[in-house]
Amino acid sequence: MTTRSDQAEWWPAPLADQPISAHVTLPGSKSMTNRALILATLARSPSVLSRALFARDTELMMHGLQAMGVVVGVNDRRDETLVIPAELCGPAQIDVGNAGTVMRFLLPVAALADGDIEFDGDARSHERPLGPVIDALTSLGVNVDHGDRKALPLVVHGRGAVPVGTAPAIVEIDASASSQFVSALLLAAPRFARPLVVRHVGAPVPSQPHIDMTVEMLRDRGVVVDTTRADEWRVEPTEFDGFELTVEPDLSNAAAFLAAAMVTAGTVTVEGWPARTTQAGDRLRELFAAMGAQCELSDDGLVLRGPDTIAPIDVDLHDTGELAPVLAAVCARASGPSTLRGIAHLRLHETDRLSALARELTVLGALVTELPDGLRIEPAPLHGAPFETYDDHRLATAAAVLGLVVPGVTVQDIATTAKTLPDFVTRWRTMLDERRR
Repeated sequence: MTTRSDQAEWWPAPLADQPISAHVTLPGSKSMTNRALILATLARSPSVLSRALFARDTELMMHGLQAMGVVVGVNDRRDETLVIPAELCGPAQIDVGNAGTVMRFLLPVAALADGDIEFDGDARSHERPLGPVIDALTSLGVNVDHGDRKALPLVVHGRGAVPVGTAPAIVEIDASASSQFVSALLLAAPRFARPLVVRHVGAPVPSQPHIDMTVEMLRDRGVVVDTTRADEWRVEPTEFDGFELTVEPDLSNAAAFLAAAMVTAGTVTVEGWPARTTQAGDRLRELFAAMGAQCELSDDGLVLRGPDTIAPIDVDLHDTGELAPVLAAVCARASGPSTLRGIAHLRLHETDRLSALARELTVLGALVTELPDGLRIEPAPLHGAPFETYDDHRLATAAAVLGLVVPGVTVQDIATTAKTLPDFVTRWRTMLDERRR
């Protein structure tokens, strides 16, 4: 592990010498891009995705699909992506990196392939849970060789179809650790041989907006998805044509840029913010408004004006946990103690985000208490220090936010932001330079 004394990979976070005033344009949503790539793969004719995200997570998804025979072509400007479906086949080897959507969404797709599909990834990926998806596929007759670990590395022995028969296939899973377990099964279900019923049993599913996104994107393709029963989803086998889709800007990646306005009492406009969306990041409007911001949504996008004094917040982030790292950074600058609750599942993300945030905010001088399901953050005078990221892009952007107002913050491995926003550093500096012009 990189130590704090190893300065070779540390990025000096730029300091804002005045309130931020900037217009920000963001690339496409990772969540929408990877779901669209799966659906385009299962369509019966080519699809065109406009403004898809090109970052590590989405490129891993593209490469995984290509390994199974799908053609993914990109024009020179990278503003259009052509997906030509094919008969899925192996043998193939797929690198999932540390991308939850890739390691989970591609397992059911691999079950539809004819041949052996091997999966492996970064060291952290071996620790991330896959059991509910593996158990569901096993119950459907799919042979998954995982060495009794229910984790990577593993091999899916695809037989070209899932499952045989005519009666609905019913699987029960515990998705309390990740909504991706549900989405993974729903996305592949239109190509199953019979209806699939997924029932969740356990504590409430986190990140419900991501399941809502999956259901909406399926329905947009004409797939019948019954959600009338709580914690149950039924998907009918459906053939659908290729499609054209313009991917929305990634609203979760907007968090750091909006937070820049919060901590500097500045103004940031995020262009192209949709009036209606299933993205979890849309909740940023509500959260930052509760902390004193003025938010205005217009045809041009979302305009956020940061307050002179940031109000503390006590909030349940169960459905929007990906916003917690940047929100925690803003809370460290609030006028009183804040509590972020309902996010125990963040311990199973790219890193244990709760422990990592508690540790790194404390290094900067904040008073942080790690709770069973969240964090309590009490502001205190902050000072510059190295901020480790644990190969987690959300921690890196949270550190950059505090670096705007705390001299001397250095961020370990800022390049980890390439997971969902490969040009983060350039966009961050552009935001600062716009104010200085």
